[in-house]
Amino acid sequence: MDSSTIYVRERGNLRRVSDIVLAQPKPVSSCRRTNPLVLRKEHFIFTYNAEGSLRYTTKSLFDITLLFVADNIHHVDSLVGFPEQIGDRLFAAAEENRVFLNADVSQKALQLFSDAYGDMVLGSLCLRNKFPLFHERMDEIKTFHSLKSLDLFGCRLGDDHEIYLHLTSSSLASSLIQLSIGGNSLSDVGLQRLTAPIRMMRKGLDCLQFLDVSYNPVSERALRYITCLPKLEKLDISATSMKLGTRLKTTIWDLLGLIYSEKKPLDTFDHSRCKTEGWAEQVVNQWETNNSQMPKQKKIDESRTSALRFFGRQKFVREVLNAAPVVHESEEEAERERLHFYKPAANTHTPERQTCSSTNRQAEPSRHNVKKRQRQSERCDGSRQSPPTKRLPSPALTAEDIDLLNSY
Repeated sequence: MDSSTIYVRERGNLRRVSDIVLAQPKPVSSCRRTNPLVLRKEHFIFTYNAEGSLRYTTKSLFDITLLFVADNIHHVDSLVGFPEQIGDRLFAAAEENRVFLNADVSQKALQLFSDAYGDMVLGSLCLRNKFPLFHERMDEIKTFHSLKSLDLFGCRLGDDHEIYLHLTSSSLASSLIQLSIGGNSLSDVGLQRLTAPIRMMRKGLDCLQFLDVSYNPVSERALRYITCLPKLEKLDISATSMKLGTRLKTTIWDLLGLIYSEKKPLDTFDHSRCKTEGWAEQVVNQWETNNSQMPKQKKIDESRTSALRFFGRQKFVREVLNAAPVVHESEEEAERERLHFYKPAANTHTPERQTCSSTNRQAEPSRHNVKKRQRQSERCDGSRQSPPTKRLPSPALTAEDIDLLNSY
């Protein structure tokens, strides 16, 4: 096979394929088994009969072909159009052969499956506090362009990480619904850079509904940067530079149309429910297992070049690699620090209405304060009853001007 010409019949046409080197078979004792197409041990199923004698049966031609394609998956141009059942079995065969552990082949192979089968390959990815794994397999992670949920909590992204460009790219624009970037030392500048492509080109994160920026040094100033997310419904700003108060509630209501969850924390931000789901679930587990089994010194040597490219300082990289994950000091503290906001229903009262109502429920007022309370109630009744919308334009504007303003 090394010196022979390979012909492929496709759509009724016969064409010659050049420059393709097929995967070499595993070393065997027999010199006759050097051809990849010759039957190998993997092509047989060995069992024992009732008498205890060894017997074998050959696998089906489909299984043999599947094994052959899995060994040479890096030569496949596309899987688009192949049934999902075939793709599932082919992915399992490639996984069993540990194809996705090979850094030279894994990225192209995962891209091949992702292009053809989308979120079935991986619909949810949880890398919470797994910075070494994220850093080592970032190129492969970028191939999962149909993710609906992505948890990068505690991955030490900082303010200027190349993954931000991928998060706002068109590949994830129509799929990503939930994003967690908490515990990454992300400041106002970082959030500004993250949302810059969305605010300027109005592309990216079109379907994002749940955003977690907790345990980052972000302030109220950063809230205006996420007003560009059109479908944002829930926000977690726990343990940030923002402090709960009337001002914060009013600001978030005016900018985002979200109210504070006073009764209980939102289940959406319960990270215990975060899971990696899809065909590639075991692949991610293999990466993590392989990374943990690798000698520590070897891991440091192999990641040194890439780490210096990202951060530029060896000492800082070593501190980051050995840093402990972000944890709560106690359950009470975690409960006290939770700042969850959500978009209310159309008939839900606004924070201003709630504040006024609580004021009216105070101690029994005296008689001469009745008029003052009545004026306060009138102001409360005049407050907004639904999430804020765009300001009404001046009557002097024409219909074309109104359409132009609404387009921004």
